[in-house]
Amino acid sequence: MYEERPALLDGAVLWTRTAGSAVRGARSAPSVLPDGCMDLIWADGHLLVAGPDTRAYVPGETAARFAGIRFAPGDAPAFLGVPAHELRDRRVALGALWGEARARRLGERVTEAPDPAATLDALVLRRAADGPAPDPLIRAVAARLAAGRPVAETADAVGIGARQLHRRSLDAFGYGPKTLARVLRLQRALALVRAGVPYAEVALRSGCADQAHLARETRALAGTTLGAYARSVAASANSETSEPSGSSTTA
Repeated sequence: MYEERPALLDGAVLWTRTAGSAVRGARSAPSVLPDGCMDLIWADGHLLVAGPDTRAYVPGETAARFAGIRFAPGDAPAFLGVPAHELRDRRVALGALWGEARARRLGERVTEAPDPAATLDALVLRRAADGPAPDPLIRAVAARLAAGRPVAETADAVGIGARQLHRRSLDAFGYGPKTLARVLRLQRALALVRAGVPYAEVALRSGCADQAHLARETRALAGTTLGAYARSVAASANSETSEPSGSSTTA
């Protein structure tokens, strides 16, 4: 069963999944779709990082329990100490970034805790407090693009040129602002699909030219069709509600 809630770290989300259900990294999971975010994940005792996706990610690892921190777009690189573009479309063991011994100690601390998810949440908050604060310019860029504002207008609004915006976006988001805008537009569209909005209206409200444009973007970024996505959401909802009442929603 999957559950998420606001993390202790501002703008982040704490999520958990148990009983081998779908998440980044589970073999039987459905594809993970681009969302502009990066995650720090605890999976059965191991810590790994999910970098920013430009296409649907098909999980290929098996674990029974997961807990993760999904950082707000642009926040993870400062926390991890690695430019986002170095992790684009990758899943990397935390030990490759922070050293095996350190990552192992942190993983053991989370694993041995009565509540691994809460412990991961607290560890992230403490480390973030010792690092740089989120870049307000990067947060403003993400907010404007999430709201559907054009890239050129966004660059003007934050007071930097197009080339500088592209360079800073690569470091913060893992890709340029045009790709981030497409990813965030897709997420707006999928949220409307989950709410049951008709596809033609979804296209207009999310910022696509028309339904055909939305269909192309969904296929390119998510590797699926709108209809298939809607069916997968319905199937997932049915699966979650059919979990035994004693199933834990936290790792």
